[in-house]
Amino acid sequence: MADHDLFDLSGRTALITGSSQGIGYALAAGLAGAGTTLVLNGRNESKLADAASRLAETGATIHQLAFDVTDHAAARAAVDGFEASVGAIDICVNNAGMQHRAPLEDFPADAFEHLLRTNVSSVFNVGQAVARHMIGRGAGKIINIASVQTALARPGIAPYTATKGAVANLTKGMATDWARHGLQCNAIAPGYFDTPLNAALVADPEFSGWLEKRTPAGRWGNVEELVGACIFLSSRASSFVNGHTLYVDGGITASL
Repeated sequence: MADHDLFDLSGRTALITGSSQGIGYALAAGLAGAGTTLVLNGRNESKLADAASRLAETGATIHQLAFDVTDHAAARAAVDGFEASVGAIDICVNNAGMQHRAPLEDFPADAFEHLLRTNVSSVFNVGQAVARHMIGRGAGKIINIASVQTALARPGIAPYTATKGAVANLTKGMATDWARHGLQCNAIAPGYFDTPLNAALVADPEFSGWLEKRTPAGRWGNVEELVGACIFLSSRASSFVNGHTLYVDGGITASL
């Protein structure tokens, strides 16, 4: 096998949750560039259709699967329906997530529960739904999107930090249960990236100045810089990588 073939994803189909914008959209575009057929997911059908249209202009083959990742029954029905009517999902990228900022002593209980459902339950719901089919085929790639907050914390986001720590440990659990069935389950932990989720921070000169000094690379990340990690973890090149969290953070977790 030629070295470049290790990263060839031609003929593979990837489901990317939360792929209407931001990191999910960038990963979808990157996977399409590597030859993958895309299954885009989101709750807002209009935004999903717009994302699909833009990606189709690049020549990508697109399917749309609108469902709420926090709803276990809906996730299973959507995945089962796609597998039955269209075909196998070879790669699953659990990207859907949210943020809520507030001092921990004043953090609303309903916001905490919403974070848990969106950032953790969704990974379980969709991961389990696709794994049931992957196990039968003896192969599959599950990539969960963690965060630099998997390892670090900042004031005002303690519950978010808790959810992303849970994502990394759920990834380890998936690998422990499913590696023997031929699945590779790993996570990507982005550092600070210029995304809609971080728009307020990007626009804050004080925060951006702090981040540039705190990050060895000296800047915000660009979402396209996550694509290589996703292609690696989706491809044959990572056939013996399991339960790993890959930090893509400009060195912020390596430096005080």
